[in-house]
Formats: sequence, structure tokens, C-alpha cells
Amino acid sequence: MYTGINHLHSALRYVLLILLVITVVKAYSAYSKSSPFLKSDNSLSLITMIMVHVQILIGLYLYISNPNVQDALADMSTAMGDKVSRFLAVEHITGMLIAMIFVTIGRTSIKKKSTDAAKHKAVWLNYGIGLLLILASIPWPFRGLGYGWF
Repeated sequence: MYTGINHLHSALRYVLLILLVITVVKAYSAYSKSSPFLKSDNSLSLITMIMVHVQILIGLYLYISNPNVQDALADMSTAMGDKVSRFLAVEHITGMLIAMIFVTIGRTSIKKKSTDAAKHKAVWLNYGIGLLLILASIPWPFRGLGYGWF
């Protein structure tokens, strides 16, 4: 079951990245053109935020059930010296949780903004920061952490 959920988490990252890019680009474009904040903009930001939260929930399950993470947490002084253990136990989860916070702030601030431009700006800034944090926190194959594309 762990392997299947891990593959699901890895595959859904691409769906999430596509959603985030679409949301950020659309919000920035609408902001720069002073477009109204449409129902479709609201729906897209909501769906994207939900997807971020789903990924976090799946990731938390994997974090708790991953024996490598548990070993790293049991001996943090050794884990901090190993880049793979440090990434698994600290960097990945921290980056993703902070990204989720930015996306959630962006989404909730829409309700508080009175102008359409302010709503678009809140989405592209906060979701954009979240996207950058997610990109930096993914175990890409070129980072030498022993992970592949899926």
C-alpha cells in the first residue's frame, strides 16, 4: 500500500504543478489587464488549493509511514549530516508546509479583498511563492537524492 500511495503522490505532483502554473499565470495576466475576478478564477484558485491540501495529506501519511524518515527522526544528529536523510526528515516537509500556508493565505485573502485587482494580486503572489517553494522542495532526479521522475 505504501508503494502505491507513494506513486500516487509522485504522479499527482505533476497535476498540482500544472494547476499552480495555470493559476499563477492566469491571475497575473488578469491582474496586469485589470480584468474582473470571475467565478472561474475563484473556482480555479479553490481547486488548486484543495489539490495542495490533498498532496499534503498524502505526504503526511508517507512521512509518518516511511521507515527512512523514522530512522532519521530517531537520530537527527546523524540525519542532518546526510543530505538524503535531511531532505526526507526536514527540508521536504518544511518547504511543502510553508508552500501550503502561502497558497492557503492567498485563497483566504480573496474573501477579504474588495477590488478585483487586489484579488488577482493576492492569488498570483501567494500561489507564485507557493509554486516556487514546491519546485524547490521536490526531490528532482538531478538533485542526487536517489529519486526518479515518479
